[in-house]
Amino acid sequence: MTGTRTAIGFWGATRTVSTRTLVIIGIWVGFLASFGASGLGQEPKGSSEPGIESSGKVISADIVVYGGTSGGVVSAVTAARLGKSVVLIEPTGFLGGMTTGGLGATDIGNKRCIGGISREFYRRIFKYYQEPNRWTQETRDKYFKGKTVNSQNEDSMWTFEPHVASLVFDQMIKETSVQVVFNERLELNGGVVKSGLGISSIRMESGRVYRAKMYIDASYEGDLMAKSGVSYHVGRESNATYGETINGMQIAKTIHHQFVKPVDPYRIAGDPNSGLLPNITPMPQGVDGDGDHRVQAYNYRMCTTDVPENMVAWPKPADYDELNYEILLRNFEAGDMRVPWAPIWMPNRKTDVNNNFAFSTDYLGKNYAYPDADYSKREEIIQDHERYQKGLMWTLANHPRVPESIRAIFQKNGLAKDEFVDNGHWPRQLYVREARRMVSDYVMSEKNCKRIEVVSDSVGMGAYNMDSHNTQRYVTSEGIARNEGDVQIPTKPYPISRRSICPKSSDCDNLLVPVCMSASHIAYGSIRMEPVFMVLGQSASEIACLAIDRKESVQSVPYELLHRRLLDAQQVLDFE
Repeated sequence: MTGTRTAIGFWGATRTVSTRTLVIIGIWVGFLASFGASGLGQEPKGSSEPGIESSGKVISADIVVYGGTSGGVVSAVTAARLGKSVVLIEPTGFLGGMTTGGLGATDIGNKRCIGGISREFYRRIFKYYQEPNRWTQETRDKYFKGKTVNSQNEDSMWTFEPHVASLVFDQMIKETSVQVVFNERLELNGGVVKSGLGISSIRMESGRVYRAKMYIDASYEGDLMAKSGVSYHVGRESNATYGETINGMQIAKTIHHQFVKPVDPYRIAGDPNSGLLPNITPMPQGVDGDGDHRVQAYNYRMCTTDVPENMVAWPKPADYDELNYEILLRNFEAGDMRVPWAPIWMPNRKTDVNNNFAFSTDYLGKNYAYPDADYSKREEIIQDHERYQKGLMWTLANHPRVPESIRAIFQKNGLAKDEFVDNGHWPRQLYVREARRMVSDYVMSEKNCKRIEVVSDSVGMGAYNMDSHNTQRYVTSEGIARNEGDVQIPTKPYPISRRSICPKSSDCDNLLVPVCMSASHIAYGSIRMEPVFMVLGQSASEIACLAIDRKESVQSVPYELLHRRLLDAQQVLDFE
């Protein structure tokens, strides 16, 4: 994060961007040019495309999509393919969210649930890796014979390198008239102007104003949704709220990613008067099933490799403090020899790394303020997560109190040199597993995930486990460290309600929310998968386009008409 320069933005506006952003632009221009023969090097559509009206600082379009996550990209592509003028606003300098941000190990549950443009994305990934020259560190056959969720007998591929996901999304955008605006953020104070129940315009921090007939909030944080006066929730509901059994606190039930040895949490071992070690909290009040403000932990999905010539050693943060990892070191000394990470193999000897076991990449309890925070506070939280995880990886590779056998593993692995080259090879996207969640006329719950209650207005399907990561690390009454919040409960493939991506009609009538959609904490833990966000993003745009054509609210579009359109678009709505 060193240095800034002034650059001309997409719409001709002057803005300040980081030096590393300028570096990546040059790298990607060269990289994309090498794919010109196959179409991956096409010039982006300009602001002169028909359907987009620009007058000074005011830009008008049929649909504005806020948030260039995977769901946002698919929303924009869908609307453009349906003949609508579309502006896609992304607050950062890259598209794809977690799909291009390191999460290459696609969480699916049941592949049959993924249809439409979401499935098209994974088919394009498959096609990319069909070419032998894409395999530089291993052969395709060797990779497919290893541990992978892929099968050579299908036409989709579910694991990929981050830069490949970027290439595919960029190409999908370039094949349309979508106008992409980078590095623009919603003005959080008065940035949304409503006329009656509809949004009439939104203003960015730059002062630029965007007007549309329909808006789609596809961000992970739900800022547009929240600032539009739409009802939402942060944290865990009680079981009683929606008649669930595995929502709220999970003090007694947390068995996964848990300590298996007694570990002392006090600064001076055995002395409660010395205070607790960093990021340990007192025993939580209440019982299992009580609601609270806590949010499941965030982390970074690092892209690593064991290929020496393509490996960067773990960087040590300048403000490294080993006390932050004292619990980890004591856990090893207590006899827990589990390797605290979960690397999943991607092509070309790379991995997507996730959290694992008692003390790992999840930064427990440090994200509670993130969903409702302003940009400055969020940046503090993001930087804190980066420092924590970099310090953790350096500790695992170098600290003398880490067992030698475990140090050896982390010394043989490092960050992939050819990924995230604009950001020191570190992922650009913090994994915001859960932030705000809309409260609409229908809230998806545990009952839907278990098919106890089946909706009749499906706009897509979920199938992954009801999956919540831990939310806190605390000291028990016996004086040992414990984690709390992890839930991993199987589901049956289930339909997701159209009402769960539309606000209450009394809140807003021209907004759709496919990412921060309406679900309880535990149901969202199943729905919150990248391919599902793409599915819901496509359905959101189908609703928006129908609402424009029929000159009615998003809530008023007849489901019978939407149902036919979604089936024509090869969306999977249910199969049980």
